[in-house]
Amino acid sequence: MKIIKTNFSGLKIIKLKKNLDKRGYLVETFRKSKIYDKNLVFDYSVFSKKNIIRGFHFQYKQSQAKYITVLKGKIFDCVIDLRKNSKTFGKVFKIILSEKNSLSLYVPPGFAHSYLTLDKSNIVYYKLSNYYFPKFESGIIWNDKDLKIRWPIKNPLISKKDRKLQSLRSFLKKIKHL
Repeated sequence: MKIIKTNFSGLKIIKLKKNLDKRGYLVETFRKSKIYDKNLVFDYSVFSKKNIIRGFHFQYKQSQAKYITVLKGKIFDCVIDLRKNSKTFGKVFKIILSEKNSLSLYVPPGFAHSYLTLDKSNIVYYKLSNYYFPKFESGIIWNDKDLKIRWPIKNPLISKKDRKLQSLRSFLKKIKHL
């Protein structure tokens, strides 16, 4: 495992070591001593077909650090820094995570998270520092014009719930920061 720092405080790219042979491969996906987050207490995985956008999601109370790994497929992963005193407050970080490139992303608390699935079949695995509390869940709309994100497709599939998410501007008026 190799840790790659980003320009966003606490946000880390993790290059996983893939051990290949004629049978397939073995990848160590997480090591607590490398990530330095002893509070990752909750895991889940998500299966999605191609051209699905999920997010931007966050919890405004009981916020979560997220460790994201793609077990199958490829995603265009994005986060928005919503931390009040951060130098990158309101900025977006984007990265391609895939089974092939063996990259994972550690996202500290205080970020909104979203991704677009790029392959026919995608499995995304999460480790989180806090449990899911629906009453504290919120989000930012994926196509917020102020964020100026250039998504790789024009007409993604989006849940009804995610289509109703607020703009970053609305979030800043209501909650201000995480």
